[in-house]
Amino acid sequence: MTVDIIGEDNMQLPYSEDLNIEHLGRLFDNTSECYKFFWFKAIITKVIHGKCELSYEELVDEMIADAWYMVTEYHLNLGPKDTLESLVDLIKLKNPTMKSSEKKDTIIDFLKNTEDKEILSKKRILTYHVPYRLQAPFMEKLKGKAWNVGENELIAKINQENRLMYYFTALNGLSTRIMIQEDWVKYITKNQEIIKGWLEYNMILYIQKRNPSVPGIADKLYPPQERKLEKIKKYWKLILTLEPVREIYGEQMLTEKDISIDHFVPWSYVAHDEMWNLNPTTKSINSSKSNNLPDWKTYFDRLAKQESQVYQLLWKYDAVHREFEKCAREHINNEDIRYRVYREGLDFAQFAKELESIILPVYQAAQNCGFSNWKYQGGVNENI
Repeated sequence: MTVDIIGEDNMQLPYSEDLNIEHLGRLFDNTSECYKFFWFKAIITKVIHGKCELSYEELVDEMIADAWYMVTEYHLNLGPKDTLESLVDLIKLKNPTMKSSEKKDTIIDFLKNTEDKEILSKKRILTYHVPYRLQAPFMEKLKGKAWNVGENELIAKINQENRLMYYFTALNGLSTRIMIQEDWVKYITKNQEIIKGWLEYNMILYIQKRNPSVPGIADKLYPPQERKLEKIKKYWKLILTLEPVREIYGEQMLTEKDISIDHFVPWSYVAHDEMWNLNPTTKSINSSKSNNLPDWKTYFDRLAKQESQVYQLLWKYDAVHREFEKCAREHINNEDIRYRVYREGLDFAQFAKELESIILPVYQAAQNCGFSNWKYQGGVNENI
């Protein structure tokens, strides 16, 4: 599989010789309800976690959990007749002790174990169209009235199509299963950060259109989470005992007493603590940067130099390598990225190129979602 970048409006998906990525890029054309976004997001989440055979029920549960916070906390409108939104409201009404910021695992555990007939009925309704309609761009011959048949007949027609992302087992209510095809599993896994950014961008555009008077949609999709960055901080403190390090925004020398871990692309967009997006700065500068995007032309080269400095130490000192491995277990969750950025033997140009290829698409996606461009002005927060 060879990969280039295709797309428009700066939202690009990696090209593949083996798959029809142009059709993938049209998944959300003419979307009037939210289901496609949440169904596809559920598939992406499961594939990234190593699953390729998925039941309707586990995907629907994932959809509900992903919509939970934005609906219960901010009452975002997901569509004119949206069953997902009304189902979230119903579950909250029947379970008033469940918080808006409830952990995703808690919500999914509840959904797995509930025997509430009204909830189960609405879960089934969510599967009437989206499992089939999502792949419509791949099935150009299936048009108009051809869709207006029973589920069994529709599944039979779809399963005869070539080169789809997934196919169906026999219809069995919420226990119906789909099989993600191997080439798509590889593509999604390899390009997960870009795909998640593209999906997030399209979802935010859709939700903003449905909620035109609500500012800062990107900040209202997920609950704030406790960020466990102590291992990363310990790693950088070890580095400081070996070599002086300048943080990248104010170019100040870091000290062990004043070190704060920053997400280069804001956490509120990426919603993860992957090592390639983390860099040390001071507490005051991190506070000043807040939820903004650092100006790419100003700061990426500094970031690459800082990260390359540590990369060299990683392969020079056993103690650094040991601390890196401890961090990697929690903060590097993609083996392809680990190999590309942290394998031994890279010179600075190679390292910077690999780092840029990973961060830039995510950065551009966040930029397109409306995150403000920022430069540090000695304590003044300057949005460009």
